[in-house]
Parts: sequence; structure tokens; C-alpha cells
Amino acid sequence: MADEELEIDTDDLKRRMDGAMTSLRQEFASLRTGRASASMVEPVMVDAYGTSTPINQVGTVNVPEPRMLTINVWDKSLVQKVEKAIMESGLGINPQTNGTIIMLPIPELNEERRRELTRVAAQYAEHARVAIRNVRRDGMDQLKKAKAAGMSEDDHKIWADEIQELTDSYISAVDEALDHKQQEIMRV
Repeated sequence: MADEELEIDTDDLKRRMDGAMTSLRQEFASLRTGRASASMVEPVMVDAYGTSTPINQVGTVNVPEPRMLTINVWDKSLVQKVEKAIMESGLGINPQTNGTIIMLPIPELNEERRRELTRVAAQYAEHARVAIRNVRRDGMDQLKKAKAAGMSEDDHKIWADEIQELTDSYISAVDEALDHKQQEIMRV
């Protein structure tokens, strides 16, 4: 058999591991750290015109101060719905309305809440690690099939080492991202 047929698609494995990292970054962005960030309200959906719409599609999200987020709602009839969606989102923020502008003062996080958020961040990181390990397992399954199809023992070892190296690099990237996020959360 030709060696080209027995190669493992590491680009696909990398792409899937990158997807796990992207998902982790989005989950980390939604965690509140005591500082205002427009990404905090990205997951909030508003019932606008009969459909569930992301908050950034019904108004402009701004961060005028480190502890303040504002949403300038374009349609005055949606202000109440946006306010309701924020209160029901579980962000723990009480919106204050001034005409079509909704202000979201970000309260200072207490020590207990910071510790809770670091645990949530650790859970997100563990989900990413599991996703990366699942991609690794898929790569190793491809490798077993290739070996059964006639791949040499040496080639099998080279590919296995490459897949493991790739996995290790992504797992260490997850650990670094978690460490950075936990430090950011615990910073007063």
C-alpha cells in the first residue's frame, strides 16, 4: 500500500482541538471578573419581534467605565424586554434604565463569589480537556485502522508520538488559559 493512504489527518485533529480552545475562550469571556466587558452580555437573548435575538442585535453595547456597561437600545419598544432578559440571565446585575439607555453597574465581587467563579472556570477547562482527549482518541483510532491496513510499526510510533505531542500542547494551553483566568478573577 502507498504511504500517502496511511497518513493521519493531523490538520483535522488540530482544527477540532482549536474548536475546543475557542469554545473555552468564549466560556471564559462570559465569566464575570468584577470588570465590565461587552462579552458578558453576549449570551443574553432578548425576545424581539417574536424571535430570540442576541442582545447586540437590538442595541449598542458599550463599556464607558471599568465598572459600567451600557446598552443603547435602538427600538424604544424593546427596552423593557432587554431589561427583563438581563435580569433573568443570571448575571447578577440589576439594570437601570434611562430612556433607551440601559446601564449595568458591575458590583464588586466578594471573596466567596470569586472562589465560586474560579471553580466554574476550572469546570470549563476540564470540559475543554475532555474534548481535546476525545479528539486524541479519534486520532488514535484512525491510527489503529491504518496499522491494520498495513502501516509499519515505526510509522505507527511516529504518528502516535505526533498525536500525543499535539494533545499535550493543547492541554497545556488549556491549563495556561485557566491559570490566567483564575488570576484575573481573584484580582481585587
